[in-house]
Amino acid sequence: MSAVFPTQVVPPAERIESSASLHSAWSSFPRTVLWVGVFIVILFPGTANSANLKTETLKAWEEYVDAVNAQMQERLVADHPFLLSDEDPELAAKLRSGEIVVSPAGPHIPKRVPSGLIHDWNGEAFIPNATLHDVLPVVRGYRCYKEAYKPAVIDSRVITASESEDEFYMLLMNKSLVAKTALDSDFRSSYLRVNDQRWYSVSESTRIQEIAAYGTDGQHMLPEDEGTGLIWKTYSITRFEERDGGVYVELEAIVLSRDIPFLLRYVVSPIVRRVSREALMTSLRQTQDAVRSAAKLEAASGQCAKGTNPVAAKSPVPAQ
Repeated sequence: MSAVFPTQVVPPAERIESSASLHSAWSSFPRTVLWVGVFIVILFPGTANSANLKTETLKAWEEYVDAVNAQMQERLVADHPFLLSDEDPELAAKLRSGEIVVSPAGPHIPKRVPSGLIHDWNGEAFIPNATLHDVLPVVRGYRCYKEAYKPAVIDSRVITASESEDEFYMLLMNKSLVAKTALDSDFRSSYLRVNDQRWYSVSESTRIQEIAAYGTDGQHMLPEDEGTGLIWKTYSITRFEERDGGVYVELEAIVLSRDIPFLLRYVVSPIVRRVSREALMTSLRQTQDAVRSAAKLEAASGQCAKGTNPVAAKSPVPAQ
């Protein structure tokens, strides 16, 4: 896919010696779209009018997610490439050299659906001198998100955790948002083993509610599927493969948001694409750093411990 659609490559980043590095790559994509929404609200205030998630929009989202899951199942078939980089040796070499590659998952991203947009991006990175034992606990360190995402994530916590499935909470907000709207959100992530070298995770939002006038005396929680529509739903698939002296991390991040008004579409759409690409690049870069510096960050923050390590489980369940 990255050989067909335009890609953008960034050089290896300097290590970020900060607790803001410790987070899951997929979870920052809701923040990406939040930034896009912030931009639209500030530049075009008329788009901030209240919206509702419509039945036809949700139906289109569910059909799109089903198609993505079907593609993922194809990658589990024997002799089928597991990673996108498996189909492009030149791309794999770039990743091993420390570059990060991000590309849209199709030719028309964001994809228009009835009364909505689907943002779907692939991001790929390589973490040298790391193992799955190093990477997966960092990705599942949900309690660290409120440290990792300051100021966009102002609270985060684990709801439940097991060997193969986690539920966690995040409160998202950007202080530059004119309307001061926060997102009170729950997420669920499942982790599946393909073999000793390959794992993948499936993550989705289970509840997103806006808090209008956040931080004021008039703040109040809106019902689900009502509000500005900056983020209606999120879904992602992340593939992990340990080989070549490190771990490949390949993330497909998908978000459903409200549509852009017709008169603004040709102005705003390129900006949405650019901001989405850059934010996903930053996310993967910080994930690389998080794994490298996990021990140091752990020592610096006694309350921010690593998450569950499914690789260390005695009887992990293989993916079917």
